[in-house]
Amino acid sequence: MKTLSNTTMLTQRQCATVLKALGDETRLRILESLLTGEKCVTDLVQELKCSQPHASHHLRILRDSGLVEGHRDGKQVCYRVSPAIQRALANRQGQALDFGCCELRFPETVLLSIRHAG
Repeated sequence: MKTLSNTTMLTQRQCATVLKALGDETRLRILESLLTGEKCVTDLVQELKCSQPHASHHLRILRDSGLVEGHRDGKQVCYRVSPAIQRALANRQGQALDFGCCELRFPETVLLSIRHAG
């Protein structure tokens, strides 16, 4: 799945794909980090204190699920939260990601940093 549906409710397959992608601590940490703004792989590697192949593996899973999107910036690959996820967050006034089938809430500290970044 390349992009999440623009509808308010995910299909069962889309929901399962999203939940599977979020079922890993590293991927949750990456998503939390990207909620505050776009970052390149090297930035995420430093922040997560992990190897580049490890971060890239998890970013691919997040990208394939439609949660994030990437673009090349010279030799760097940078990622941001996909517009569908940004809309899901906005639909809940920044309190949670509403996928239609379920909601994902982050710690208040993450939500506060998102509000200050936005």
